[in-house]
Amino acid sequence: MKSHAFAVATALTLACATAPAFSVDKGVYLGAALGQTESGLRDSNFNFKDRDQGYKLIAGIRVLGLLAVELNYVDLGTSSVGGAQAKTKAADGFAMVFLPIPLVDVYGKLGYVSWKTDASSPTLASFRTTGSDLAYGAGVQVHFGSLSARLEYEAFDAREAAKPTMLSLGATYTFL
Repeated sequence: MKSHAFAVATALTLACATAPAFSVDKGVYLGAALGQTESGLRDSNFNFKDRDQGYKLIAGIRVLGLLAVELNYVDLGTSSVGGAQAKTKAADGFAMVFLPIPLVDVYGKLGYVSWKTDASSPTLASFRTTGSDLAYGAGVQVHFGSLSARLEYEAFDAREAAKPTMLSLGATYTFL
């Protein structure tokens, strides 16, 4: 009986001691992510989509345990087919909602993206197309104190840029 009570007391002490390592920090956060992107170009002269590596820079504020606002700069890399190529970059803003699950954050995000695609082809002159569209995504992140690691999927409803997507692995740091 004494050893059972000691084991329970030890487990509770360890759980309380490690809880701050997995607690959610509210405040301003900065981060970056690398991932696989898919983008391209759709207009009267081009219709292609290709994969590349991309990155994004992240800035946000988590005002409540369940709500955050995030701004990102996204470079979707260069997609190319034959001699034609398209390079897409974007700036986006999201409202994020988190599910209250212990040890991890599962979240959805909905927002707006402003993007530009620079395209070129050996047979046609270079040109630029731009737009602003709906953006959405989902992800999961794990906290280690103020540091978080995240796996995330984002999509932009940008028809002219072949509806770009990004699957990324990143990290953020929260400043209290």
